[in-house]
Amino acid sequence: MDPMTPSATPEQDSVDRHVARWAGLLDDMDPEVEGAITRLQAITKHIKAADHAAFAGSDDTIEDYWTLHALLIQPYPEEATPAQLADACGVTRAAMTSRLDRLVQRGHVTRDVDPMDRRRILIRPTRSGRALWQKGIAAGMAREQAAFSALSPKELVSLNALLRKVVLHLEEG
Repeated sequence: MDPMTPSATPEQDSVDRHVARWAGLLDDMDPEVEGAITRLQAITKHIKAADHAAFAGSDDTIEDYWTLHALLIQPYPEEATPAQLADACGVTRAAMTSRLDRLVQRGHVTRDVDPMDRRRILIRPTRSGRALWQKGIAAGMAREQAAFSALSPKELVSLNALLRKVVLHLEEG
């Protein structure tokens, strides 16, 4: 039977048990909304944990990868200032300084004075920084594809259409 049809009796997951526990406590809770939100959170939590685990035992960290990612997807992917990177990563400038110190020490980025404005510092990726980013992005995409491998291509298209509808609603605000 198609799992998308309401008459199908799907297996219960941890979210179903969570919703069942809360349903008796909160009269205004919509179990479908709670289920959708909690499943989205569970998927995100799983993927983030897998991303962190991918760097376990390595001298490089997920934060190193995120910083390189922010650097390499900037409008000008060859360089960015520490402040631009801090903003892009959603961290303080002090935290970014720490990240950049580690990346410079590991040879993944250079930190140079801007020749046009000596007050500015420019961060640029090195060959090893690009290689780390490329390896991280390929592995990350493989983990994300594995997470959604339970869905058929048609189901994945349907899921994206539904999620897009919610995102558009929220963006229109």
